[in-house]
Amino acid sequence: MPVNWIFDLDNTLHDASRHAFPVIDTAMTQWLQTELSLSHQHANQLRQDYWRRYGATLLGLRRHHPEVNPHHFLAASHPLAQLRQSLHPMPRLKTTLARLPGKKYLFTNGPLAYAEMMLIELGIMRHFSGIAAVDTLKLQPKPHTGAFRAMLAQFRLQARDCIMVEDSLDNLLTAKKLGMQTIWLRPGQRNHPAADRAMTQLHQLIAFRQ
Repeated sequence: MPVNWIFDLDNTLHDASRHAFPVIDTAMTQWLQTELSLSHQHANQLRQDYWRRYGATLLGLRRHHPEVNPHHFLAASHPLAQLRQSLHPMPRLKTTLARLPGKKYLFTNGPLAYAEMMLIELGIMRHFSGIAAVDTLKLQPKPHTGAFRAMLAQFRLQARDCIMVEDSLDNLLTAKKLGMQTIWLRPGQRNHPAADRAMTQLHQLIAFRQ
């Protein structure tokens, strides 16, 4: 059977913690502060609370503030001009993707415009056969099963034919339950039942054997 690689974006293909995540978190807080007429402190607390409770600030907004436009929120919280100012690709990113056999797809909780921009700026767009973003999946984020099923339907794939590469164990748990092979990019040495393989560096995929 052909191999289909399902890649996460943030902290998988690039180190989002160094620039992208701080920019996105700040933009989210500012948007919440303005749109919901909150103090900066309250807006920041709300952003973090919704992320902890629902897995995504977006889901908390949709549940408790149906009056807001989720697409406006996604665009405002991903300021592309600012995000492209500092890129931190994973070591040997281009070489790794070029040497991996099989088709590659991106599956991200970010919006499509952000995903496309990052792939272009990282110089790896040509390696990907498709992008599933939160706004192509009816605003369903990972790790919800509905998001995974929508992603598979979008790409016309079967879970059993896919290998998912992620830094998030919650997302890998869902992938494994659906029948995907799973690879966990983790900073430490420990393993986890959700991961068929655990690696500390993306370029270690080159030595991956099914």
